[in-house]
Amino acid sequence: MIELKVSGMTCGHCVRAVTQAIRAEDPQAAVQVDLGAGTVRAETRLPRDKVAALVAEEGYQVAAG
Repeated sequence: MIELKVSGMTCGHCVRAVTQAIRAEDPQAAVQVDLGAGTVRAETRLPRDKVAALVAEEGYQVAAG
């Protein structure tokens, strides 16, 4: 399970964009986005840095760590 702290997500579009970006690389990924907490959790075979890069490519800030 990968958990990222992400800023800039505010709406359902953000949730869909992040979810679709991760699932495009791993269709079996289970993705949970919590807008209030600013987190993205993904159960995926992808490495953490790849998930972070996919989220960043959608225009969101991923906290280091």
